[in-house]
Amino acid sequence: MAIDPTREFRPIHIALLTVSDTRGPENDTSGDILDERIRTKGHVLVTRAIEKDDAGRIASRLNNWIDDRGIDAVVITGGTGLTGRDVTPEALERVKTRDIPGFGELFRWISYETIGTSTIQSRACAVVARGTYIFALPGSNGAVKDGWDRILDEQLDSRNRPCNFVELMPRLLER
Repeated sequence: MAIDPTREFRPIHIALLTVSDTRGPENDTSGDILDERIRTKGHVLVTRAIEKDDAGRIASRLNNWIDDRGIDAVVITGGTGLTGRDVTPEALERVKTRDIPGFGELFRWISYETIGTSTIQSRACAVVARGTYIFALPGSNGAVKDGWDRILDEQLDSRNRPCNFVELMPRLLER
């Protein structure tokens, strides 16, 4: 894993969604962390929103973003736990074309270093939906830092070797 300085950085267009019944723009700290990291990396934050923990509303928002060719990826924070109100993975089931199981597996492995066995309560996941990447992280500040800093920062960087998500984007709709 290394950044190849001979390759050009290609910014991608990202939508950011916070899923929460309790957070608003004034206290969306996890969303703020991701917003800052997306922009600092050099990507384009196309839009940002907050949705209640409602699978239908989340899926509707995602469908709109998936259909927007100006959005390459969606990063979600929140709604990935085990309670009855945590429905982000169920919303992704409604829109996905295929799963990216390694994302959740790697996230939980990384998270184990910080929170131990409590990581088993996370349903962090990722999918491809009609050519758009969707990454769902837990809603805590630590979780979004781990997910961005240790997975997405590298995989959304076109210079990352031996491979990265960006170089696959033109091929996601292949049949």
